[in-house]
Amino acid sequence: MRTLSGKDWILLVLVTLFWGINWPIMKIGVTEFPPLTFRTLCMIGALPAIWLAARWSGTSLSISRAQVVVIARLAVPNMMVWHFLVILGVKMLSSGRAAILGYTMPVWAVLSGLLFFRERVTPTAWIGVACALAGAMLLLSSEFAALTGQPLGSLLVLAGAMAWGYGTVALRKSSIDMPTMAITFWMIVMTTLALGAAAIVFESASWHWPNATVWAAIIFNALIVFGFAHVVWFQLARTLPPVASSLSVMMIPIVGVFSGAWMLGETPHWQDYAAMVLILAAMSTVLLKPGSRSPEQTS
Repeated sequence: MRTLSGKDWILLVLVTLFWGINWPIMKIGVTEFPPLTFRTLCMIGALPAIWLAARWSGTSLSISRAQVVVIARLAVPNMMVWHFLVILGVKMLSSGRAAILGYTMPVWAVLSGLLFFRERVTPTAWIGVACALAGAMLLLSSEFAALTGQPLGSLLVLAGAMAWGYGTVALRKSSIDMPTMAITFWMIVMTTLALGAAAIVFESASWHWPNATVWAAIIFNALIVFGFAHVVWFQLARTLPPVASSLSVMMIPIVGVFSGAWMLGETPHWQDYAAMVLILAAMSTVLLKPGSRSPEQTS
């Protein structure tokens, strides 16, 4: 495992910053535009960018029939369920609260490893699970108590994080022999088709031409979040020291909370800060340990 160069640090900071500020940007995009259609357009725009990155790096995107089945099975929890639920949840919640709930994912990955793959869970990781549950329940109770609360939004994002956690372990356990960029490209292709079909069924009656703000959010997601951040992360994730990549993941919800306050005027409440501390503590128990691997995919 090599140490980080100056270029690595710059790229890692940019990825963390872009993923963090994307939470309020997604909120802007879906406030006055159908959420599933928004996410579908983002992915349609991302595919040419990732294809060009693959061409530039000499990465093959070829896929066999057998690999299609495996990738489809991985795409369901890692991309389809995650993006479907989280984009609906973001529309209902503050962007910062959605970011906090979304990044309970590493803890659900630990539980998925135990329940579905018979992995051993350390006592420290159990403490992390308890912290994550406490943080999630705190936010849920706050939503139920608020007159205009959206507990359904919290449940959607939390369910999406659970699916992503399972998918992360399933991806790590898979033995598919393809470059990571190729796996990502084809998972996005499949997810684009699935979300596009859902958008046609559920949102076609409310379709309208995006305004300039929505187009800006779509372009940012397509080119910066998917086209740049995903590609850079996949290239770094295999060689980054575990602590560096884990700290990067842990910083994303913090950036999400404070960028939401800055960009949207959202006011975090004490429950948000308390939940953020609890979930950061939970993430540290499952990420910041020797030999740990951080997730190779995010929002």
